[in-house]
Amino acid sequence: MVLEFLRDCDSSQLMSDCDPQDYKRQEAIWELFTSECVYFLDQLMVLKEVFLATLTNLQMRDYLSDVDTWRLFANLNELCLVSFGFLTSLLHVIKESWEIPVAGAGPTLLELLHKAIQESICHCLQKYCLNYSTALFYLDSLKHREDFGSYVKWCERNQECRRLQLRDLLVAPLQRLTRYPLLLRNVGKRSRTEEEESALQSVVEQVDTSICDLEGKVKWLDNYQKVKLLRDALVWLPVWERDKRAFIPENLKHLLKAVTLENLIAHRCLLHEGKLVLTENAKLHDVYLFLFDDFLLITKIKRNKKNPLRLPQNQELDQLLKEGCTFTVLDQPISLDRLQLRSVDQLNAAASGLSQSFIIMHQNRYQQCIAAFILQAPSEAVKVQ
Repeated sequence: MVLEFLRDCDSSQLMSDCDPQDYKRQEAIWELFTSECVYFLDQLMVLKEVFLATLTNLQMRDYLSDVDTWRLFANLNELCLVSFGFLTSLLHVIKESWEIPVAGAGPTLLELLHKAIQESICHCLQKYCLNYSTALFYLDSLKHREDFGSYVKWCERNQECRRLQLRDLLVAPLQRLTRYPLLLRNVGKRSRTEEEESALQSVVEQVDTSICDLEGKVKWLDNYQKVKLLRDALVWLPVWERDKRAFIPENLKHLLKAVTLENLIAHRCLLHEGKLVLTENAKLHDVYLFLFDDFLLITKIKRNKKNPLRLPQNQELDQLLKEGCTFTVLDQPISLDRLQLRSVDQLNAAASGLSQSFIIMHQNRYQQCIAAFILQAPSEAVKVQ
């Protein structure tokens, strides 16, 4: 029905008898409708009919049976149903507004937008967007497999993809959610009355609230997933390995319970992390710093022997974790209220050969320095950050 309407209608002809204000309003509604068509037909349905359907057919034949379709495509089928339902209802409203005879009286534009945005569109898109980062991470973990790579390449060669890759299509629902406020504001600016404009503005606020709520959930979920992965990658050495002066007989070591890293970092927010260089015993070592909301961890990077490849200086934590690196805690966590930071000026830095360097001092409750770390940043910008 939607395709037939798009093929047969001429929007300029249908709106030619409108006054200028109504013409602009109908034009804004038409933009909302046609952009939803592009989203539904060229993005959602391509994902469903080309990628998801092909993967499902392969799995029915015992190929790629271990690939989790939900982790890749989440609630894609639900997205398609919601978008198609919105399109057909919007089409009904457009036909009525253009005085095209249609059986039965449908909802007004405002009623439709309130119902669709509040009851289905935002909720459905939120569910998809919360899985998006997981989908990309999962896609990256599969792309090295020859069988999965062949499946993706075969799908991407389909003419329906129009040279778009799977990753390009997966991001479409996120982009659509952020575009709704712009399209709805455009309709609101061309409203017939102030009441109608105010009502449309309330719809826009619903979408904006949904986006803000989603941003908060995504940040929380990203932090939760990152901390969960980090918990398994952190290594806390026992006291007799951290301090060579500590002598603990073998038969007594069991009395010193190992630290529970889950208790150390669980329910904490990771504010910032990054790789620096530590000067220690006239040698340079790669270290990774983790700044939580109440303490700082300085760790040494231990690379997986199976993946000895040196990573770039600005490599992100996600990639380090994927490479199987672990992070050995150098010292006890530095509480932020016991931390002193001293920048090394350019003159002293040049004299000591430590450019872009600074010192982190750990103080005890008596204001005595109990540990110091001289760190170098790869650039002045990173140092300031």
